[in-house]
Amino acid sequence: MNERGFASDNSATVHPLVLGAIARVNVGHAFGYGHDPYSERITALIEEQFRGDARAFLVFNGTAANVLSLRAVCRPWQAAICAETAHLNVDEGGAPEAVAGVKLLTIPGENGKLTPSQVRGRIARIGDEHAVQPRVVSISQCTELGTCYSMKETKALADVAHAHDMLLHVDGARLANAAAWLELPLYALTTEAGVDVVSFGATKNGALGAEAVVFLNPELADGFRYLRKQSLQLASKMRFLAAQFEALLTDDLWLLSAHQANQMALRLGRGVNKMRHVEITRPVQSNAVFARITAKAIARLQQDFAFYTWDEATNEVRWMCSWDTTEQDVDEFIEAIAEAVGG
Repeated sequence: MNERGFASDNSATVHPLVLGAIARVNVGHAFGYGHDPYSERITALIEEQFRGDARAFLVFNGTAANVLSLRAVCRPWQAAICAETAHLNVDEGGAPEAVAGVKLLTIPGENGKLTPSQVRGRIARIGDEHAVQPRVVSISQCTELGTCYSMKETKALADVAHAHDMLLHVDGARLANAAAWLELPLYALTTEAGVDVVSFGATKNGALGAEAVVFLNPELADGFRYLRKQSLQLASKMRFLAAQFEALLTDDLWLLSAHQANQMALRLGRGVNKMRHVEITRPVQSNAVFARITAKAIARLQQDFAFYTWDEATNEVRWMCSWDTTEQDVDEFIEAIAEAVGG
């Protein structure tokens, strides 16, 4: 098996600067649970990226960031509207329902994206005590299909949510990739677009294991420190989570890493786009390339390269690039694809 595959950005290495930051704080003793000056300073750095009155809380992983976001803003009888393909719906193991107690109301979005009209159509039976009450619209940025919401599209969804006394949540596991693609700062994609709460991902962008829940409406953060502890996500040695964010936020490492991943996906997409028997199935707008090839070609490629078959019924595959994907990696893969599909 090729050691550097295209299965997931979770498969990538940890950025050396992140490891270096962890090592630098691994001296002396510090108060635990984030009550040390270092963790407090880094949390403030995250908040500055989103501007306004943002409040940030560090957690271990993306599932926790998403589930805690919902748990913080929903009552037991309330629900979240999301795309059918959303990570919340497909890849959280039922955690939104089991842990947060929040029902998901799904919509079959196009290329993973929701539209205002679709969301309006899902808001129904308001005030009916027999029906779950929608409270949150949750979108993924980037989506699970590699597409990005423009600032205008996000703002339109926020306006619909707010008009119905609802909130907009962004699953930002790959928010950095969206910012790199759209060439916009994080606050423009979120705070200025009317987003209320963000799951800000670092793990898929070179971190060892760190995410943040960021409330852009500070009132929503009331009591969250208790929820985080109750949900098993309060790190005792918080400085080591904070160090990962310090590395990424220094000299725009988060943006450079995301840009590298995106550019490698573009290189891959362009390299296979004109091949016979290869069909690019989704717009390449981040670090993901979706394509359709034959089952025989999939089996042949997977002997040497790691990647996932996204839809076994249609032979659609997903090829993910990471911060550490190189041009050589991509070019060797393109050559192997050409051989597998027959030129």
